[in-house]
Amino acid sequence: MAPVLSLYIARRLMLSIGAAFLILFALILLVDSVDLIRNMREGGSATLFDVALISLQRTPIIAEEVLPFTVLFGSIAGFVSLSRRLELVVARATGVSIWQMLAPALLAAALLGIAATTVYNPVSTWLKENAEEHEAAAFDKSRSNAGQRWIRQQDDDDQTVIRARSSARRGEELKGVTAFVFSREGGFQARIEAETAKLQSDYWEMRNVRIMRHGIPPESHLVYQLPTNLTADQVAETVTKPESVSFWQLPAVISHWQLTGLKTEKFDLRYQSLVARPIFYATMVLIAATVSLGFSRLGGVWKAILGGVTAGFMLYVAGEMAGDLGAAGFITPFVAAWSPSIIGLLLGVTVLLHQEDG
Repeated sequence: MAPVLSLYIARRLMLSIGAAFLILFALILLVDSVDLIRNMREGGSATLFDVALISLQRTPIIAEEVLPFTVLFGSIAGFVSLSRRLELVVARATGVSIWQMLAPALLAAALLGIAATTVYNPVSTWLKENAEEHEAAAFDKSRSNAGQRWIRQQDDDDQTVIRARSSARRGEELKGVTAFVFSREGGFQARIEAETAKLQSDYWEMRNVRIMRHGIPPESHLVYQLPTNLTADQVAETVTKPESVSFWQLPAVISHWQLTGLKTEKFDLRYQSLVARPIFYATMVLIAATVSLGFSRLGGVWKAILGGVTAGFMLYVAGEMAGDLGAAGFITPFVAAWSPSIIGLLLGVTVLLHQEDG
């Protein structure tokens, strides 16, 4: 196929995917802004500028999770547009096969997946961290469980449950801290409230502390040391989510935690899923082709849209099931991350072979 036609198909497809992404991004931004405005009314010192800034920083990480559907719907729109304008029909009449027409689209989707993994993911992760710090400073989160961190520690004498409004440095620094201290048998001993807490070698260094015990007047301390037997790695495992670690940091985190004996299945799964993105996006383009390339012959744009939604939903459910099995350790993270893409790719090729080549 002529390079000009290949570039034209790839460009039309990328424009459709870009338009779908911008629409979805705007919708997510609007919904998130409305939610933040509601929280602003409940408490805190946030302004409308804070709301706009936090929403802009949080939206990329949310939009990243639905990028595969953006690729799917954008590809459907692009293929349907090419079919309705009879451009694909003319190309087929000149002897161009369906696989020649799909090659530039699949390559463009794979390149998009590489960019999403290596560039978009680190940027969105960094923006999310900034958004959490900004949100913790601008909003009073004490009235909501959203975004809170929970850490449990236990030694020979007592056990403590620590709740923090926000965290930094993978849980080594906490803000808006409330610690509930219980005896070994489960009896309540004390409630400790602190503005901040920082993990040291064998204790939490708390600042601006207020201690409340039953039958005793509250105590105030500028600095208070709460003993702990937790290491920095154990705290990080508790508060760190795989989605909060960027693609380039994941290998180091996985290697370090494996050396310390901590479980890394969820992080392995996240890493393999990011590596598999180029194939997964190409699979979405192939699925879009199966439901939309025959649009002009079989009739009905709604049939193409419904078929794409159904196929995308089935692939999403299969991916979620495989991810749950991988995170639980029933199958390896590699199989859990790559199997939906490979199966979807094979099914798409099979359907197209049947549709186009009999």
